[in-house]
Amino acid sequence: MTSYFDDAEIAVLQAWRHKLHQFPEISGEEVETAREVVAFLADTNPDKVVTELGGHGVALVYGGAEAGPTVMLRCELDALQIHEISDLPYRSRIDGKAHMCGHDGHMTMMAAVARHLASNRPTRGRAILLFQPAEETAHGAEAVLADPKFGEITPDHSFAIHNMPGLPLAHVAVAAGQITCASMGLRVELTGKTAHASMPESGVSPANAVARIISGLEKFQTGEVVAQGFQRVTLTSVQMGKPVFGITPGSAEIRMTLRRPESDRMPALLEDVLSMICAIAAEEGLGLTHSTHNFFRACINDPEAAAAFEAAAERMDLARVTDYVPIRGAEDFGLFGSCSKSALLFIGSGMDKPMVHNPDYDFPDELIPVGAGLFLGVLDQLLGFVQPAER
Repeated sequence: MTSYFDDAEIAVLQAWRHKLHQFPEISGEEVETAREVVAFLADTNPDKVVTELGGHGVALVYGGAEAGPTVMLRCELDALQIHEISDLPYRSRIDGKAHMCGHDGHMTMMAAVARHLASNRPTRGRAILLFQPAEETAHGAEAVLADPKFGEITPDHSFAIHNMPGLPLAHVAVAAGQITCASMGLRVELTGKTAHASMPESGVSPANAVARIISGLEKFQTGEVVAQGFQRVTLTSVQMGKPVFGITPGSAEIRMTLRRPESDRMPALLEDVLSMICAIAAEEGLGLTHSTHNFFRACINDPEAAAAFEAAAERMDLARVTDYVPIRGAEDFGLFGSCSKSALLFIGSGMDKPMVHNPDYDFPDELIPVGAGLFLGVLDQLLGFVQPAER
């Protein structure tokens, strides 16, 4: 297998990943993480460093001597609002915040690419290494694309890798076409009137409406695999009244996630769900307000970009999982498909491992050279650079 990194380099990268893991910052707050990226990779001598991109994003530009395409590799800066359950020596030092999705590992893969590019410049075109903010809220990619600074580095091709527990370690899943679903959060607030618990009839409780809405969501659950006609509306939170015994509730908040394979079909699903909720609220004599959040567009892999990932995996002799994608989950990388030929690849974090977003999850360091190698294999195909030695 082609290797780009020796043991000493891998040790440096692992230590940096552990440092990132200890100081997580959530979406929109990635100030120190962005500074750390710029400082750690300063000696790779990028031709340009773009900061505060779409918020706290960072883009490093490495140019070749000849004209050619612009190829962007993307990773994420942000962590999650989760309390880490771990006895790791490098566990999070920030209570209630942790890298429980592996973005620390994704950043380290990208850092490995940058350190290789320091002495192996592209032959042609430009390599853009994007450290994107706010992936977890679905606002990051949108903000990056809207930033005027992005116009100077708009890619022809875009690539991203996400680790995935439940897949064998270092096995890859990639294909052309649908990779992830579109997803949207919906928040609904029902407003009635509180009453003394002894006289509930003098108030307007949302309890019955909440029960009817929860039951009514069942009709929106169609299909089992991600294909045309699949959709899910998943209840994620219900809050009603106060934790007391003497007052009947006068308000309630319901949160749910709407999910379909097609981004352009999300408004129709939202309209159908809201139509049901509005009818129930009216029948129960309740006021209603709602808001939508975290609209993740579907990831649709371009055939040419997916083929580049597949060739890189074959060159590294990595095992392929062919029945994994598309998945029900969402990822905001899909938005980069609107400006470039893009592809997202999943790489296995191991079987029987805690799933991402779980409090005991940890990114496997073994994936750092593997993910970086996949990225470098793509750059080699599209931009070219000095071949690494076979180790």
